[in-house]
Amino acid sequence: MIELKTFPNGFRYLEIHNPHAHAKIALQGAHLFEYKAKGKPALLWCSDKAHFESGKAIRGGIPVCFPWFGKHKDDATLPQHGFGRTQEWTLVSQEEQADGSTSISLQLTPNAHTLSLWPFKFEATMHFSVGERLDVALEVKNTDSKPFELGAALHTYFLVSNIDNVSLYGFKDKVYYETLNNTKEIQKSELIIDKEIDRVYMNPEKTIILQDDTRKTTIEQTGSNSTIVWNPWTEKSKQLADMNDEGYKTFVCIETANALEDVRVLQPLQVHRLQAVYVQEGIVKN
Repeated sequence: MIELKTFPNGFRYLEIHNPHAHAKIALQGAHLFEYKAKGKPALLWCSDKAHFESGKAIRGGIPVCFPWFGKHKDDATLPQHGFGRTQEWTLVSQEEQADGSTSISLQLTPNAHTLSLWPFKFEATMHFSVGERLDVALEVKNTDSKPFELGAALHTYFLVSNIDNVSLYGFKDKVYYETLNNTKEIQKSELIIDKEIDRVYMNPEKTIILQDDTRKTTIEQTGSNSTIVWNPWTEKSKQLADMNDEGYKTFVCIETANALEDVRVLQPLQVHRLQAVYVQEGIVKN
């Protein structure tokens, strides 16, 4: 079942219920902010101070960074992570599948505001498959007569029991850029998080594993040669108005991306698909 719902302030979202899972997707930003598979804990973290308001990005879930990641390389006054996450997307397809999963597609095309920030014509579509596993993909087509550079990310916030319990696999021996101090280093072992971290890993494994105490989540990535790992830790959390001071303890961001030298140049009519499939394993049913 797919229902269009509205918060009291008029903010609209889709709510999906099927035999396998429950999910919520905001039309603004094509932003999936809740997913829970049957018999398993919630996959995604969402701040209890998150804004569900027009024009404000949602802290948590899976924000879509498009058409650039982070600060714009030529103009720092442009919106952080692009404009995709604060634009209203249009529902273009919905279907209940034979296996019980639900498919949803939302689309964004240029308007006066996007063209004022980024002077290109495009067709961006977010595809969601909500079932026993969660499949999310950003598909971008260049509908302009000239090429453009595309940066993007599925900025996924994973709910964890405690950041102290977390180990990440798939990054060992990989080069990363630590944006906090502009250094380039090599990951020597599995990744644990015990301080603020904001790293772009280049050419990580296509399968990333998030091990959290007794919970395990695999992330299958395609169309990406860069993955961001982020946790704001103590001081940065206190600076974020839409996050509790202790919020950093219960999430880690693992972002399937096209960042830094992994940005893509799309020629006219060329299509790029950035995709992540999330599977929860080893969980005792509640």
